[in-house]
This record gives sequence, C-alpha cells and structure tokens, in this order.
Amino acid sequence: MRTAFFDPAFFNLRSSLKVAAIVLAAASLAACASSPGVSSKYAARHQSLIAAAGGKPHIALTRSKQGNGKYGVASFYTEGTETANGEKIDPNALTAAHRSLPFGTMIKVTDVTTGRSVTVRVNDRGPFVEGRVVDLSLSAAEALGIVDQGITKVRLDVVR
Repeated sequence: MRTAFFDPAFFNLRSSLKVAAIVLAAASLAACASSPGVSSKYAARHQSLIAAAGGKPHIALTRSKQGNGKYGVASFYTEGTETANGEKIDPNALTAAHRSLPFGTMIKVTDVTTGRSVTVRVNDRGPFVEGRVVDLSLSAAEALGIVDQGITKVRLDVVR
C-alpha cells in the first residue's frame, strides 16, 4: 500500500506549493517596499541626488569632518495616523522618522544647499525608501523649505 508521503507526485505538489508561497511572499514584500504617492518630479530629484553621491543610493549616513554630523537625503511625509512609538501623527509638530536613532532623540537637520536648519524629535521609524536617511513632518519640511522639491541633501547632528 502506498501512502501520500512516499508518492513522488505528492513531493512535486508540495514543492510547487512551496515555490508558489515564496513567490507570493516576495511579491507582497516588493509591494510593501514601494513608496506610495511619490511623484516623478520627486523621483527624478532623488535619482540626481543619488548620482551626486557617487551612485551609491544607500550609503545611509556618512561622517562629516566637523564632528558628529552625518549626511544623507531627507524627505517628508504627510500621511498616516500613528507613529511607531504610538503617538498620533501631528503635521504641526517638529518630528521625524529615523531608522535607528532612539525615540526622543533630538536631531538638527540642516539643508546643505540653503543652510537652513530645524531641530526635530525622533518619534517614528523610517524612511523606507532606498537612499533616504530621515523623513520629516510637514512643518519641519516647511521650516527647511523643501516642500516644493520633496527631498534634499541634509546634514544630521544629534543634539541630545
């Protein structure tokens, strides 16, 4: 008597199901990784900043010669209801999302092109777009003057 466990057709079906599950999982992750609502104007600007950085889109932050400052690309966000630390998103607050800095860390974000700066509090995780190092709240982006361009190269300094 043959059981399904020893039947070669059973293994083929099982392998096919595994492959289908892996493909579905990969497609789901790829959909999650894409940035909703990014216009082509911002995407083109982002690509030009990556090219200016030597074509290395995810060099994260690089140390500056002046001290603890680090450089990268900043963007801003306006959608969502809750931050990663559980706070309600407040577009009028000077807050930011950073991948690794602890919640509550105060960072000074300086636009290297204009010299304008703003101090923000980290209360969220992100950005989840390759090549970007910080996502700012709408009011922080307005303070830097980057709302029209969408992204800019910045220097980050930890204040406390």
